[in-house]
This record gives sequence, C-alpha cells and structure tokens, in this order.
Amino acid sequence: MKKIVIGITGQTGAGKSTVCKYAEKIGCGIADADLAAREALTKGSDCLKRLAEIFGYDIIDSDGSCKRKLLAERAFASRQKTDLLNSITHPFIIDRCREYIEELLHNNYDVVLFDAPQLFESGGNRLCDYIIAVTADKKIRLERIVKRDGLSRKEAMMRINAQYDEEYYTKNSDYVINGGKSLSSVRTDFSEILKKIMSDSERGNKNR
Repeated sequence: MKKIVIGITGQTGAGKSTVCKYAEKIGCGIADADLAAREALTKGSDCLKRLAEIFGYDIIDSDGSCKRKLLAERAFASRQKTDLLNSITHPFIIDRCREYIEELLHNNYDVVLFDAPQLFESGGNRLCDYIIAVTADKKIRLERIVKRDGLSRKEAMMRINAQYDEEYYTKNSDYVINGGKSLSSVRTDFSEILKKIMSDSERGNKNR
C-alpha cells in the first residue's frame, strides 16, 4: 500500500483534534504542528529569541520560559502581527513536522495525519497527498475555545478574527468535515473520506 499523508486544517475550535484523536484510535499516525510550535518556544531557542526582539523581551519570563499568554495577546492583536509571528515560527515548525512525518512513515504507519491550523500559510500543504478542512459555526468555535483555553470571549474572538474565513480553508482542500456535528457523525464522515482517499491512492489518482 502507498504511504499517505493527509493534511488536517481549519479554523481554531472547529474540531481538528476530534478528528485526529479518532484517526489515531483507528491506526493513523499523527504529526502535530502545535507540538512543534511548543518546541519552537522552549527556553533558549533561536525562535523564542527572535520573537522577543519583535514582540518585546518581557515575553520571556525570569526563568527563560515563554509567557505564552502575553505573546498571544500581542501576536493576535491584528492580522499583520499574526502574520509576523507566523513568518518567524513557520520555518521551524515545518522542518520539525517533516521530521515527525518521516519518522511515523518509517515506523510503518501507512496513513499519517498532519494536524496544522496554518497548513496553507506555512506551505505545509506541500507535504500532503490530500487535505481535509474541518469547519464549524463561529458560535460553536467561540464556546469551545473559551472552555478549552480558559480565555475570555474577547480573547477568544481575537484568535478567531486573526484567522482566514471558512471559505479560505474549504476552497483549498480536497474534502470538508463539519466539526460542529455530533461526535459519531464526525467519525463517520472521516471514515468515509479515508476509505475514498485510500481507494483513490491505490488506483494512483493522486500522488504526493
């Protein structure tokens, strides 16, 4: 069987993690861009030093760790600042995720999901054979972010507004899953898409 890399992307709070948790449960490997992003902000990293130069040295705590909430407040204050954050962090994140993907494929995973909110913006889509966008209504996403991250509604809206609209993700993807539906529906939709992807891949309809 041909090895397959599937990009999973979409707006924050749409349900990407739900899809990936289920995919992992049924035997897919997961390459997590958020994990790579956390590695980018570890103590003493070149990436963190560069961010401090741009967003203020006070984003680094006295112990050398990143004050993530303060960085987020500044970086998500506008699309321009968010783009600046991404221009610094994306190269590191993509290099690290490429390593994740190759390691998972080497460890005999036939299907790897590349979970990346900034998949297109970072150029990570070039690592993928197929791309699935996960979408959900803004109200649903807002409630999820507030509950998940412990943010105020204002802070959550800043993150939502810093991203592209839903059409940006759907028009650039091969498949779309409505992450606002029930858990069982999301799982069923992913399973059906995965079957189609595997069938197409076997016939050689799309190559990486």
